[in-house]
Amino acid sequence: MPYSGFEAGSAGAPGGAPEAQAPAASPRGLGRSAATVLLWVYTATTFLSALLLFSVQPMFAKMVLPVLGGSPSVWAVAIFFFQAALLAGYCYAHLLINRAPLPLTGLLHLAVCLLAFLLLPIGLPNGWGEPPPGEPYMWQLGLFTVAIGLPFLAVSANAPLLQAWFARSGHPHGRDPYFLYAASNLGSLIALLSYPFVLEPALGLQALSRFWSLGFGLLIAALLACFVLMRRAQAEAVPSVQVAPLAVESSASRPQWLDRLGWIGLAAVPAALLTAFTTHVSTDIASAPLIWVLPLALYLLTFVLVFREQPLIPRPILLVLHLASVVVALLMLAQTKHETWYLTALTGVAVFFMTAMVAHRTLYENRPAARFLTEFYLWMSFGGALGGLAAALIAPKVFSEVFEYPLLLALSMACRPGAVSADALRRTAVSVSDSLARLLRQPWLRLRGSELEDAGKQEFLVLWLIIAGSVLLIYWVPWAIEKFNLNIYNWGTTTVVVAAIAAVLVASYRFPQRQLVAALLMFCAVVVLPSAVRRGEAQRSYFGVYRVMHSADGEFNVLMHGTTLHGAQHMRDEDGNADVNTVPATYYYPESPIAQTVAKVRELATAEGRKPRIGITGLGAGSLSCHSKPGEPWRFFEIDPVVIGIARNPKYFTFLNTCQPTPDIVVGDARLTIAKEADASFDLMVMDAFTSDAVPVHLLTAEAIKLYLSKLKPNGVVLLHISNRYLDLESVVGATVGALPHAAGIIISDDTADGTYAESTSTVALVAKSREALDPFRGIHKVFELEDGGLRPWTDDYSDILGPFINRYRHR
Repeated sequence: MPYSGFEAGSAGAPGGAPEAQAPAASPRGLGRSAATVLLWVYTATTFLSALLLFSVQPMFAKMVLPVLGGSPSVWAVAIFFFQAALLAGYCYAHLLINRAPLPLTGLLHLAVCLLAFLLLPIGLPNGWGEPPPGEPYMWQLGLFTVAIGLPFLAVSANAPLLQAWFARSGHPHGRDPYFLYAASNLGSLIALLSYPFVLEPALGLQALSRFWSLGFGLLIAALLACFVLMRRAQAEAVPSVQVAPLAVESSASRPQWLDRLGWIGLAAVPAALLTAFTTHVSTDIASAPLIWVLPLALYLLTFVLVFREQPLIPRPILLVLHLASVVVALLMLAQTKHETWYLTALTGVAVFFMTAMVAHRTLYENRPAARFLTEFYLWMSFGGALGGLAAALIAPKVFSEVFEYPLLLALSMACRPGAVSADALRRTAVSVSDSLARLLRQPWLRLRGSELEDAGKQEFLVLWLIIAGSVLLIYWVPWAIEKFNLNIYNWGTTTVVVAAIAAVLVASYRFPQRQLVAALLMFCAVVVLPSAVRRGEAQRSYFGVYRVMHSADGEFNVLMHGTTLHGAQHMRDEDGNADVNTVPATYYYPESPIAQTVAKVRELATAEGRKPRIGITGLGAGSLSCHSKPGEPWRFFEIDPVVIGIARNPKYFTFLNTCQPTPDIVVGDARLTIAKEADASFDLMVMDAFTSDAVPVHLLTAEAIKLYLSKLKPNGVVLLHISNRYLDLESVVGATVGALPHAAGIIISDDTADGTYAESTSTVALVAKSREALDPFRGIHKVFELEDGGLRPWTDDYSDILGPFINRYRHR
C-alpha cells in the first residue's frame, strides 16, 4: 500500500528470525473445500478493498477542481491528506487488533463501515462551496476530511484487519498471511492505472461516485463474510491452531528508538519525494490527476519489487542505478537553461523510482522480528505521513522555490545501506565530542568509543575535507570563471561546480556517509548558485512559484510562473539606464490577437455609443491594463494575492500603476467569482489564467465556457488564451464548444510576432453565442475554424490530458 509499505509484505520472517511454525489445520479442523472458500473470499475482499482505496483518491481530487482551482498544491495537499488518513486507518486497525477482544473486532469495524456508508455517495459537502482567499491549505484538508475522511479510514484499515483475521482463522496458510498482499497490490495498481485511462473516460465522475458506493456496499458484505468464516473456522479447528501465529520469537530483541527513527526516515524520504516530484513536474504542464497518479503507481510498485526475499534487481545493480540517477538529476537541475519537459520528466521519474526502490529495500532489510510487524508498519506509515507533511505544507512556507525537490534527491543517499547506521552515528558522536572538547578545552565533553574512536576521527576528518573543498568550489569557481573570462562551453558555472562535487560522490562509492555529505553539498550548490530551481527573485504561494528576472540583455523585467513566461516590461536601455516603457509586450503587444480583439470590441461598442465592459481572468504582470482607455469599466479576476503584489510593485512592473492606478480586482477562483457577476454584462471576457504553461483544466470545461457565455452581451465574445507547448488545447476547445448548443468559435494564430520578449507568439480561441458575433474578428491574423481533433469534450465530469498531449506530439 502506498505511503507505508503495508501492502507488500515479505514471504518470510522479518529480520531473519525464524518464525514459529503453527501447525497446519487438523483433519478434524478445516476441510479442504472450506479452506479453499475462505482463501478465495479473503483474497477477493483484499483486492476489492485496495481497488476502492486507490480509485477514490484521484476521483475526489478531481471533484474539487471547480472549487480549488488547478494549482499544483491541490495535488500536493491531496497526497498528504491520503498519507495522513492512511496513518489514521493503520492506528485504528492496530488498536482494534491489539485492544479489542477478537469477537468484537468484526462487529466494531462493520459498525464503522456502515456509518461511513451513510455518508455516500462521495461528493462536495454542503457549506464547502468556496475557499477563503489566499492559501487554503487547511481549508482543503478540512474539505477532504469532511467529504471522504470516514469512508477512506474504514477502507484503509482493512489490510491489517484482514491479515489479523486470516492469521487466526486456522487456515493452513494462516501462519504466513503475507501472500494476501499480492492481491492488494494488484488491486491498488489496477485502480491507479485504470482511473485516467478507463474509469473516468468510461463512467465520468458522477457515475463513478455511484459505482464506488455500490462497491463499498459490496465490501461491507465481503467483510462480514470474512469475519463469519473466520469465526466459524475457529470453532471448527482444533485448539492447537487457535494460537495467534504472530506471537512468536519471545526471545527476539525489541526494536530500539534508533531502529524506529530509521524506519521513519526511510519511509519519509520517498513519500516526500513523491509530493516534491509531482510539484516540480506539474508546475510546467497541467494540474491534472494523471500527473500524480502515475508516480503514485510507481511508488506502490516499488514495494512489490523489493519487499521480498530475493529482489528482482540485485542490490549492487540497484545502488549503481540509484547513484547514477541522483547525479544526473542534480546535474540537470544545475542547468540555467530550461530543458525540454520530456527529458526533465524522464530523469525525474527515474530518480524518483530508484530512490523509492533503494529506500524500501533498505526498509525491508531492516525489518524487525515478526512479532513486531504491526509496530514496524505503523512507524513506516508515520514516516510516510511526515514526509507528505514536510513536502506539501512545510516546504512551501520555508522555501521560496521548489528547493525541497533537490534536497530530497540529496537526502535519498541517506537511504542507502549503512549511510545512517547506529555505528556511523556513534562514530560521528565520538568525533564531534572530541573536537568540541579540544576547542572548548573541556575534557569532560569527550566521549569514549574504544575501537570506534580512531575510525570515527579518520572519517570525520575526510568529511570535513569534502565539506571545505566543496565550499571553496561553490564560492571560488564562479569568481574564477568571471575573473579570467573562462570558456566553459555553455555548461554554466553551477554545472561545473556540481560536476566537480559529483566526482567526489562517485569516488566515495564504498563510503555511504561521504556520499550523503557530497550529495548535500551538490544540493547547496544548486540552491546557492543560479540554476533551474534558483532564478531571479522568487515568491511562492499555494498557487505556484513566481520569479521576476532580468532578460539576458538586461533590458526587460520578466515574470515567470514555473518555467513559463507570464509577462515582461522594458525597464532599461542597452546601457542599463532606466528606460521604462508601458507599451505591453510578450503576448499582449499592440498587434497581438489579444490586443486586436480588445481594440475591435472597443470599436463595436463605440459604434453603439457606449464604452465596452471587459473582464480579465488572470492579472499576470498587469500588461493588459495598458490596453484600456479612460472611463472603461475593466474588472480583473485574480486567484492569487501574491500576483497582485508583484503587478503593483513598481520595482518589478509599472503597467498597473501607470494605466490603472485604482484597478478593479476581484480575488478568488475565476469560476466562483464570475458566477456572481450579472448575466449579459460583459462585451469581452479574456480568460488568461495559467498554471505555468497550461490553462487550469476546470476553466476549459463545457460548464465553464457555458458560464462565460451567460455573462456576455448578445454580441459579446470570450477570448481563451490557449498557447501551450505540450497540449493540443485548440482541439480541446473545438470539441468542447462543439458540444454546446448555440455556441460558435474560431482559432486565431499569431503569425507576425518576432519571438522576442517584446513580441511573443500566441494562440487564442474566440467563442460567442452565434457565428455572426464572430464575423468582425475574422480579419485578425490567421483564423481557423474549430476542429475537435478526435478528442472528447472536457466537462467537470470528464477531462483528459493524454489525448491533447498525444495530438500535440503528432503535430510537431
